[in-house]
Amino acid sequence: MDSAATRTVPGAQAIARAAALLRLVTGGGDAGLSVADLARRADLTRPTAHRLLTALRQEGLVDQDEHSGRWMPGPELYLMGTVAASRYDITGVARDIVRSLAVRTEESAFLSVRRGDETVCLIREDGAFPIRSFVLSEGVRFPLGVASAGLAILSFLPPHDVDAYLERHPDLAERYGAAHAEPRLRARLRETQSRGFAVNAGLIVEGSYGVGAAVFTKSGQPAWALSLTGVEFRFSADRIPELGRTLLAHAHQLTTRLAGAR
Repeated sequence: MDSAATRTVPGAQAIARAAALLRLVTGGGDAGLSVADLARRADLTRPTAHRLLTALRQEGLVDQDEHSGRWMPGPELYLMGTVAASRYDITGVARDIVRSLAVRTEESAFLSVRRGDETVCLIREDGAFPIRSFVLSEGVRFPLGVASAGLAILSFLPPHDVDAYLERHPDLAERYGAAHAEPRLRARLRETQSRGFAVNAGLIVEGSYGVGAAVFTKSGQPAWALSLTGVEFRFSADRIPELGRTLLAHAHQLTTRLAGAR
């Protein structure tokens, strides 16, 4: 919202604020989010957030539950999404691979896509093991470098892109804990490059572990990621290499499939 474009193009700031609210609403899950939560997360005053949400509701882009007052995606947003899906959606191509990953490992498996400086979860498939982590679900967003999917993607971006990203987001440690300070994050990037897959050892929620592997475009850019999450005792030092090999095999399969389909 503080970029040169939003300062010089008429109406750009309002559009940026509305877009930020839409991203938050779509990531709010089935229960939706209150206006207070949305205002806080978008760094807006509550009256400003409510005014923008009301305008978005009039256009059908968001909706408000009449009982709880919480905000959630609207019908017009769904219609727009179905049109955009024909160009951007890979879930039809990837779903059986994500399901296979969940079956093979018995953990929860995910497909996430890079959108700017974030990853967005597109698919969740739960495995047979009954104890699960619920950090990630469809529509949830995380900054690159935070969850295992975003760590995998960030690790394989060109170095100048990584540098620029970290310059844009000096507040990662403040938002997600000291483990996300730049020196420690860069160390995890190097470890991921060496290992081939990312490991998140309870850095978002204590006891919730994740591993992630990048999925690449034809030109070799990391645009998506497959990941697994579960409880700590399921991600022991002995088992993580096995999970990583399975994850990398599925990520390679999806990369190869996308290269032939797109």
